[in-house]
Amino acid sequence: MSDREMRCVICDGDMMFEVPPCSDGHDDCPEMICTRCGAAEVVAPIVVHWYGVTKPRKIAPRQRQAA
Repeated sequence: MSDREMRCVICDGDMMFEVPPCSDGHDDCPEMICTRCGAAEVVAPIVVHWYGVTKPRKIAPRQRQAA
């Protein structure tokens, strides 16, 4: 098990988090649990796929105006 210090939103402070035993057989499980209160965090990248988007629209820059 690896330990890591992270911010816990329940404890409202920096606490030690540990990786629980993984029954799925992952080598690097994305779940971490606060050692103080037991709150779970999932540390994994978020991947967003955009489908159906053609070209981004270009917006003309604003023209300066005299005061």
